[in-house]
Amino acid sequence: MKALVFTATQEMTFRDEPAPSPDPGDALIAVESVGICGSDMHAYLGHDERRVPPLILGHEAVGTVLEGANPGQRVVLNPLITCGKCIDCLSGRQNLCADRDLIGMYRAGAFAEQIAIPEANLIPVPEGMSAAKATLTEPGATGLHAVLLAERVIARPISEARILVIGGGSVGLLTALILRDKGATQVDLAETNVLRRQTVEKHSDCRVFDPIQETPESSSYDLVFDAVGGGVTRQTGISSVRSGGVVVHIGLMDNKGGMDARAITLREITFIGAYTYTPVDLRVTLQKLYSGALGSLDWLEQRPMALGAEAFNELNKGLCATPKIVLSTGS
Repeated sequence: MKALVFTATQEMTFRDEPAPSPDPGDALIAVESVGICGSDMHAYLGHDERRVPPLILGHEAVGTVLEGANPGQRVVLNPLITCGKCIDCLSGRQNLCADRDLIGMYRAGAFAEQIAIPEANLIPVPEGMSAAKATLTEPGATGLHAVLLAERVIARPISEARILVIGGGSVGLLTALILRDKGATQVDLAETNVLRRQTVEKHSDCRVFDPIQETPESSSYDLVFDAVGGGVTRQTGISSVRSGGVVVHIGLMDNKGGMDARAITLREITFIGAYTYTPVDLRVTLQKLYSGALGSLDWLEQRPMALGAEAFNELNKGLCATPKIVLSTGS
């Protein structure tokens, strides 16, 4: 089969790879579309020691069952493979399973014509939904999970809150769209890339601004979502949230400080780490995407997987206006 392989730092190679051999309980999937995630970019840049080349990356995937319980069924892949037996799995917090695995990290991912994955990780795609839009399920579920965590602790309803989202990639934009769907009326989105800012402005009702040119006002937001996760954005989140407010940390760009523990304590700020999603988050997000609750989704861009190396290069150079590039196998 053909696959887009991470072969070295800043090197993606489209080449022949052995077809996957499903284990007992696995389904064999013909991949239709797969999105390029920020974590794929971290690996590409050599910033993720967990993803070691040569490796097939990719985990935001949609395909058709070739072998398994339901041949011919179109499915979204839940990329998190968990034990199903620990206290976290049994209590509905599968994303915290200590034995979790992720396609495209230690095992082969979805930048390929085929992938093997457990049957339990398949979610049926609604009739007539495009594969490209269905690939937004994974980043959308990440945003939904973060919003649900915030709702547990924020002092007033989301609809009453002044909210800042840092980062205009797919997770940041989808988080903003989910907040809008939940009734939020005051959502600002900070994005440094001018091309991406233009896209987000066109496809959302948020006030979009460049945080380099316009520093967010200190102590002005009830709720902040950091969809970047860098030292600078952590500092911005903590300084811009109101006393008694909530910062939800989604991104994993780096681990270079930015945490003012004294300010968090004295101002009684709630700081929440939000990691991925649960199976229910994925199913709810897929239905929201399908129903149109999160808008037209026309901001994504589709490209052939054979041209994936060029897409990674453009993303690295900040030349893409789209918050999400989706690679298609053409099958």
